[in-house]
Amino acid sequence: MALHLIKLCVGCDGIADLEAWIAERLAARPAGSPREHAHVTRMTPKRTGELLPGGSLYWVIRGEIACRQQLLDIRPFVDDAGVGRCRLVLDPAVVPVEPRPCRPFQGWRYLAAKAVPPDLSSRAADAAMPETLRRELRALGLL
Repeated sequence: MALHLIKLCVGCDGIADLEAWIAERLAARPAGSPREHAHVTRMTPKRTGELLPGGSLYWVIRGEIACRQQLLDIRPFVDDAGVGRCRLVLDPAVVPVEPRPCRPFQGWRYLAAKAVPPDLSSRAADAAMPETLRRELRALGLL
């Protein structure tokens, strides 16, 4: 079973915001460079062997685990200031998941395979609904 990461998606109001940000970053890449999306973190995961292959980064948006991106690679590096950092190379495709409440935390955390929410694609009716409508229906206890 793969191990996963969970991280707050600061500044995003929804999955559409995250997808737009990814598209913007990919479009800004120089011509001829590899089409990959990376998120830079301060700390490098120590359990890389359990995260790759098959792990994902689950994003917490507005207090809920909302979506995931598959982890393709983990690349530690040292920035220009001499600070150790890590590039989490992610599949640009964002997969919505069944929302689950999550309290705020700093950095990222490991997420065991048994604790991950299922993809929304497994529930076609919910996946077809706009995200804001799903949030409102959940808040009312109707979903």
